[in-house]
Amino acid sequence: MTPENYFTQAKQALGLPGSTPLQSAYQFGAEADTLAALVLAGKKTATASARDLYAVDEPLPQVGAYDVILNATNEPACVTYTDAVEVQPFLAVSADHAFREGEGDRSLAYWQHVHEAFFKAEYAEAGKPFDPATARIVLESFHVVYPV
Repeated sequence: MTPENYFTQAKQALGLPGSTPLQSAYQFGAEADTLAALVLAGKKTATASARDLYAVDEPLPQVGAYDVILNATNEPACVTYTDAVEVQPFLAVSADHAFREGEGDRSLAYWQHVHEAFFKAEYAEAGKPFDPATARIVLESFHVVYPV
């Protein structure tokens, strides 16, 4: 099923207006199935992306928007609603945010370790160096609205 068809089903089930837009459909960058399962289990209610790697005209996630989370084979796993978005330096990401990302032992040390490695690879792929002291990170908080 396409993300658009899945979102249409979600809108009908949730009683949302037909004109409600889908912000995006995406996989989490690493371990898509594992992370989608954490979202479905209610353990993962936040994510992070590299602000510096957004295209010049690419919008940030928007509060109040809906996204379809995809598994590793690009099949829809759920629909989320964005509760909050902020941009912070990598080194300023809080222990609370790390906990809400739901990964590993949910500690800030774990989050920093795995995300530094992840962002180094992402920046390298874009031909840029990753510097934890200057990197800007988009922090997004969300909750699952479909299936419920």
